[in-house]
Amino acid sequence: MREVPIEPTFESWQRAARGLLRDDVGPADVAWREVPVGSLPAPAEPAAADGGIRVPRSFVDLARGVAIHRDPARWSLIYEVLWRLTREGRELMGQGDPSVERLVRMEAEVRENRAVITAGPFVPPGASVDGLRTAAARCAGCDLSRHATQTVFGRGQADARVVMVGEQPGDQEDLKGPPFVGPAGEVLDRALAEVGLARERLYVTNAVKHFKFTPRGKRRIHATPGPADIAACRPWIEAELELLHPEVLVCLGATAARALIGPAFRLMQQRGIFLETRWAARTMATFHPSAVLRGEDDAAQARLYGMLRDDLRLVADTIGRETQ
Repeated sequence: MREVPIEPTFESWQRAARGLLRDDVGPADVAWREVPVGSLPAPAEPAAADGGIRVPRSFVDLARGVAIHRDPARWSLIYEVLWRLTREGRELMGQGDPSVERLVRMEAEVRENRAVITAGPFVPPGASVDGLRTAAARCAGCDLSRHATQTVFGRGQADARVVMVGEQPGDQEDLKGPPFVGPAGEVLDRALAEVGLARERLYVTNAVKHFKFTPRGKRRIHATPGPADIAACRPWIEAELELLHPEVLVCLGATAARALIGPAFRLMQQRGIFLETRWAARTMATFHPSAVLRGEDDAAQARLYGMLRDDLRLVADTIGRETQ
């Protein structure tokens, strides 16, 4: 029996599987062992090298999806199918094979974020905020990571007195990298300037680090993260907040509020009120800047913007003018 240590990522499994195939090691002779991300030495061969192994693209896509599943037996199952593909041919994928069908079912569970490994294995213990940001770039703990351009991690001062948490990155954030650099970010910057809060003195992040969207032609339409998405990404925001220890925590929008204050929180009834949470003695929720942009007309947008600005003014008044 050969014990094979791998990180809980498709790329780590893929490198190990190539070596096993070259050595003609059958599935029954492999014991897969997961190790923390970053604990294995850098690979000696380029990740793109395939050693002459050819398998259908459908299998690769399926395996990438199942790699995120939390079932510890997934690596053995994927390798079994890979082994048989190299011997029985690509027709195996279309024969209703029980092992292939099991992979299909597991991948469907991953697409719904119902059975993913979550971000937990990717969060390095004892890391600084910069260390978390570096590690998050490799996160593959949920289905959103398979489709987004990149991880959008928090930015700002590690000693910031005020931390603002939004819902998730949008299209522009997904393409550019930092949070709140798209249209919603422009609204936020305008409101911050009006109340005297300097953004460069704040820390701004999101409850979910990957962009969730629905393709529509060439456009990517924002899709609201569900409870499963938030739970999968929760280890990142918890690690951030435990390091930052903000004096004031501002939840921008209902998604962030429910994630950090509690599922019973109601934004319209409780916005602009300071509450005590495990993250900060003064925690407040207000509208997400994108809600202003979604106002049905100019009057509605002006009203929503005014409430957002007034809530942020409470934050500015609370911490004083030291954050200017």
